[in-house]
Amino acid sequence: MPNTRSAAKRLRQNEKLQQRNKSTKSAMKTQIKSVLAAVAAGDLEKAELEYRDASRKLDRAGAKGIIHKNKASRGKSRLQAAIKKAKANA
Repeated sequence: MPNTRSAAKRLRQNEKLQQRNKSTKSAMKTQIKSVLAAVAAGDLEKAELEYRDASRKLDRAGAKGIIHKNKASRGKSRLQAAIKKAKANA
C-alpha cells in the first residue's frame, strides 16, 4: 500500500502503463503468430502482408521500450527468414 499521495499516484500511473504495454505486446505476438501461420499454410502473399503489420508493431514496441530494440530487430529478421525459406521451398 502506498504511504504518500505521490506514491498512490505513481501506482495508478503504473497500472495504466502496464495495461497499455500488455495490450501492445499481445497485439504484437498475435500478429507474429498470424505471419507464421500464413507461412505454415504456404500462403506467401498473405504472409508478406501480415509481415508488414508485424514489422510495424515490433518497431513500435521497440521504440516505446516495451521490448528491447534488438529484440524487435531479431523478431523481424526471423520472420523474414521464415518467409524467405518458404519461398525457396515453393
